[in-house]
Amino acid sequence: MGRNNEKLVVFYDGACPACIKDRRWYEKLAGKGGGAVEWLDITGQDAVLRAQGIDPERALRELHVKDADGHIHREMDAYILLMSRVPLLKPLAWIIGLPVIRPALACWYHQWVSRRLDGQG
Repeated sequence: MGRNNEKLVVFYDGACPACIKDRRWYEKLAGKGGGAVEWLDITGQDAVLRAQGIDPERALRELHVKDADGHIHREMDAYILLMSRVPLLKPLAWIIGLPVIRPALACWYHQWVSRRLDGQG
């Protein structure tokens, strides 16, 4: 996984109030120790996403993070990569990666996102 000084690009839904809140929460916890993170609002950026090899519909349903080597991490891998850069969030990143927790959390996350995108949440 990436080092704190390597730049990450986080593709997030800037039209989602919960996503904006999560970004602000991360930035507050990360402070200057969170490394270089560029936040790219994917709203109306389908061509940019496709140029990165990211399906725009999938980008709405799963967090995508590009590491310094240009590799795209998605879903729980993206969260783990992002959280592992912040000392306060490292334990949470470790918990998310546990074999029992990871699939359960991924299932809950997909249900939550589907409800949000379908206008029910």
